[in-house]
Amino acid sequence: MHRRTVFPIALLRVVAAVGANAIIGNLQQVMAVKSENFVCSTVFSPNESTVPMDTVLKQLVKVEISDIDDNPLEFTSVHFMSDNSRLATVYDAIDGHEFDSDRKWQGNITINLRFMGEAHIRTELLNSLTNITKTCRNILKLTIIRKPHAIDYVFTGSVALLVSLLYIIFGAALDLTILRTLLRRPVGPTIGFLSQFLFMPLLSYGIGYLMFPNSVDMQLGLFFTGVSPSGGASNMWAVILGGNINLSILMTTLSNFAAFGMMPLWIFTLGSMIFARGNMRVPYENITMFAISLIVPLAIGLAIQKYSPRTTRILMRLLKPASSCLILFIVIFAIITNLYLFELFSWQIVLGGLLLPWLGYILAWLLAKLLHQNAVDSLTIAIETGIQNTGIAIFLLRFSLSPPQDDLTTVIPVSVAIMTPFPLLGIYLYKKFATRSFKGNLSDDINPSIQDASG
Repeated sequence: MHRRTVFPIALLRVVAAVGANAIIGNLQQVMAVKSENFVCSTVFSPNESTVPMDTVLKQLVKVEISDIDDNPLEFTSVHFMSDNSRLATVYDAIDGHEFDSDRKWQGNITINLRFMGEAHIRTELLNSLTNITKTCRNILKLTIIRKPHAIDYVFTGSVALLVSLLYIIFGAALDLTILRTLLRRPVGPTIGFLSQFLFMPLLSYGIGYLMFPNSVDMQLGLFFTGVSPSGGASNMWAVILGGNINLSILMTTLSNFAAFGMMPLWIFTLGSMIFARGNMRVPYENITMFAISLIVPLAIGLAIQKYSPRTTRILMRLLKPASSCLILFIVIFAIITNLYLFELFSWQIVLGGLLLPWLGYILAWLLAKLLHQNAVDSLTIAIETGIQNTGIAIFLLRFSLSPPQDDLTTVIPVSVAIMTPFPLLGIYLYKKFATRSFKGNLSDDINPSIQDASG
């Protein structure tokens, strides 16, 4: 083709391209203007709901589209979205042809409530002509809670009954002479008091701050666990590991009474930095009932020790197997009843639940050894310090927070309860292995000597 012909054609192509781009740009601007006038509002009836998890909610919704430029509805669709699909999901959508002549729609949407927490349902309006999505006014706020089940009450009642029976055995096994000696020279209980009410609150605050810098609820869960007095499981582990049962029971009882003053002290000082409200009421009634639940069965056991020596001997033989069975029962049953919480477990929650009791064991044992306590008493003090009363921690959280935060934050004391026994179980297995090895070596040494003597 001749050059004189090629040049005008190329010029026409350039002009056409520029013109087309200008037209497209103007069209996009027009569509953007039309889209700005494309508005919707949503009315949820009601706009806030508290609903149980693992259920389906039928929610009444009204949607109204206001379109000044009168965009055709066939290019419109409305979608309902959850801001947290792990907690709640909704798959409903409305096509434009479902709206009436007044550009309104009313009906029910189906929301699947999967887990505890707070979720928000919003409405999004999609204009396929401009491919622009807009969020409609108003949202639905869902507070998803967990309904108590019969197994929760069975677990609480059975544990309370079994612990009471075990404390009757403890009372029958107490040596009153040793107990009086401990009270005259309370070095061990004093070390335990410092470890329990100084080390553990500071540890729980520091670990919570490091592990959960952006979660006040989780910091609070760990701190409440750290300020709770030692639980009855410490006495059981003291028996299983060959600790000083008299020192263990004395320390548990004293720490529970000391909690009346120490828990408010920590909650209203260091705790107020986590829990800004600062006007939280300490559950004195719960701590009182716990202390009484220790004293009454112990008194019954002491009475049996005094008036029925034969029954006392039977109970003492049952002490160790009963303690082992109760710990096993509590661990298994607690996992079964709180299976839903495992969905919340993260490495931070596991590590936080591990560090609090394990560091408590180590620091208390080191302090006891520095103050020249014997191996048995040092082990007992470490056990009493590291084992927290997670039941009181859970009560405090549920008393202080509203659903679902009260249930969600209990994942921390549950994590602590699960991680607490592992070092103690390791010590138990080590002792068992060491004892068997010693007996085996002793038997090997004795048998050749017998053979030599007989030969």
